Amino acid sequence: MNPLNILHKIWPAIRMVCAACSLPLAAAAQEPQPADTSARQLGEVIVTFHKWEHNQNEVPNKITKIRQEQIFRNNPQTSADLLSQTGTVFVQKSQLGGGSPMIRGFATNRVLLVVDGVRMNNAIYRSGNLQNVISVDALSLETSEVIFGPGSLIYGSDAIGGVMDFHSLQPRISHTEKPVVKGSGLVRYSSANQENTLHGDINIGGGRWSFLSSFTYSSFGDQQMGKYGGQDSYLRPEYVQRTGGRDSILRNSDPRVQRFTGYNQLNLLHKLRYRAGKHLDLVYGYTYARTDTTPRYDRLIQYRNGNLRFAEWNYGPMIWNMHNLQLVHKKKNQWYDEARLVAAYQQYEESRIDRARNSNNRNILTEAVTALSLNADANKKLTAGTLYYGAEWVWNNVRSRGEREVITNGLRSAIPSRYPDGSNWQTAGLYASYRVRLADSLLFSSGVRYSLNRLAARFDTALFAFPFRDTRLREGAVTGNAGLVFQANRLLQLNLNLSTGFRMPNVDDIGKLFESTPGLITVPNPGLRSEYAWNFEAGWVLQQAGKYRLEGNLFFTLLDNAIVRRPFTFNGSDSILFQGIVSQVEALQNVARATVYGIQISGEWQLLRQWQLVSHANWIGGRETDEVRNEQVPLRHAPPFYGSTFLRFHHNRWWAELGTVYNSAVTFNRLAPTERAKPEIYARDNNGNPFAPGWHQVQVRTTYEWKQLLLSLAWENITNRRYRPYSSGIVAAGSNLIVGMRIRI
Repeated sequence: MNPLNILHKIWPAIRMVCAACSLPLAAAAQEPQPADTSARQLGEVIVTFHKWEHNQNEVPNKITKIRQEQIFRNNPQTSADLLSQTGTVFVQKSQLGGGSPMIRGFATNRVLLVVDGVRMNNAIYRSGNLQNVISVDALSLETSEVIFGPGSLIYGSDAIGGVMDFHSLQPRISHTEKPVVKGSGLVRYSSANQENTLHGDINIGGGRWSFLSSFTYSSFGDQQMGKYGGQDSYLRPEYVQRTGGRDSILRNSDPRVQRFTGYNQLNLLHKLRYRAGKHLDLVYGYTYARTDTTPRYDRLIQYRNGNLRFAEWNYGPMIWNMHNLQLVHKKKNQWYDEARLVAAYQQYEESRIDRARNSNNRNILTEAVTALSLNADANKKLTAGTLYYGAEWVWNNVRSRGEREVITNGLRSAIPSRYPDGSNWQTAGLYASYRVRLADSLLFSSGVRYSLNRLAARFDTALFAFPFRDTRLREGAVTGNAGLVFQANRLLQLNLNLSTGFRMPNVDDIGKLFESTPGLITVPNPGLRSEYAWNFEAGWVLQQAGKYRLEGNLFFTLLDNAIVRRPFTFNGSDSILFQGIVSQVEALQNVARATVYGIQISGEWQLLRQWQLVSHANWIGGRETDEVRNEQVPLRHAPPFYGSTFLRFHHNRWWAELGTVYNSAVTFNRLAPTERAKPEIYARDNNGNPFAPGWHQVQVRTTYEWKQLLLSLAWENITNRRYRPYSSGIVAAGSNLIVGMRIRI
């Protein structure tokens, strides 16, 4: 499917529709289109913090805001790339169809994904790298925000490192007698992985009813890495292909092409809005996301005894369905000024499919999660300040099965599942926070939350000799925060924030049975308990509207009772036979204390009326206890120093930027022990030890807007550098030309 060919075929019809609608649409009362924000970003910004809108200069936390116009200009292929482009979030990729955000030294199930007020994190979010963020369609977003630091006050478990809050397109209601009809279409092509993306959305709104529909389809080919720099170990010299009923190792005609990285993705969004009255608004939303079978590249390049180990290692289709109903009531009474109720039903499915080279047995592990949630939030302005309060309930059910298929005859038999089938995980919480202006220049906020968490799992001993049959966990947790915002003068703002966070063990932590790396088997540990974090943050903002903005944030987080993977014994033995291989036993355990610290600095300068300089720098360090060695070792998800610097130009219809994105090196001594166990994804230093070299790449982007048409052109990695971001299995794209076209009606 080539979107450019499709657009060529439907372009006459689009032209006729635009011509027919241009006059009525111009007269209709529509939501204003976003204007250029190059200068506005240096002034006041509205952010969604703790589920309610605030001025950014009244919030003690660091928040990165992403607007829709930035998305169209930057053309991210996925929401993982969207986060990476901010310059404040580090993203790891094990394969092209992936992206695991790291926020202040935490990742995966220690950071929270929220879409339209509903938490995506579920009971099988793992401590290893996650790709679930790519299920969020970047092209159907209105705004997104990254809230740094613990968010457990509002969101409960998992929000230790931060919260990624995504807001999808909202249906628009007409405020006149004429209906609101608006929409857009987009096509995009990227050369490095032959991306073809087609997107369309439409909004039809009357006085009370409004309907919105959006779709995005993307097809990706095998990604080509850069030509210059980087070690030859990054190349893909050979691959396994089954021909004539046998697995053969074939030479790669172009070793820079990373064979078996392509995949396809489909996203759908439908919303129906009903304005029941002056004060009551209801919105029903349905979200569907599907990635087709996606090769896990970092496993396909593993060797054993000098030869490629796997003939197949794929993630099966990753499917996410969400139904949500949101009710908003805005009428002041004795209980609240505004109240919001969000009910959601989610279904999630994923699978893992692997087959060793020269084996006729294909292992298939399939997981499905059903999630129900209910959130109620309200605010009330009191005499001195504003009270925010709410309640949450979340329930997850996990279904898990394992099968072995004989590829020669299709026969299937049962094998141990990844998780205990039928497990339940649930949490409920109550919170309240208060925000008051103590003086004209001093704003104080604080809050407290109580969460009650439960887990129940039963282990099947018929296929695996578990020394236990079932486990139950019931724990409560109290979290809170206190923040100060001090406006020293009209130019300088100082922030101080103290907060706590926690994460309750989920089904993945307690019940997982899986080969984590070659020769290491992770087994269940029903004895896990919650981990708890204390966070301190101090920040400053020096700004003059329309001229410059310099923001800095120092932070320190202590994670106690940290859940980490360590050597373990199973039925009294430190090694077991699993899938025909003798493997060392590991398990997730509460044996570590982790510390994370760092500084984030962002600057924006309006050099001239049309010229702006923007730069981000992030230095993050982390250590955790290794009780085996009786020492502190590097933290796995503390990335190297990273950042970006761009010079931007805007004049009338033209917008352009030239800049660089960069990472420093991670030497062997600073590499986490779990990363040292994956030498296939790292370069080798002079002593033969794995390490992650530093890198930088240069890129240029430009857009031109003409009437309802937006044309975009970008050239990433201009110098065609070969590099692999820290902890990533896939090598980054080489020289990449991106062409996009968006039309609005």
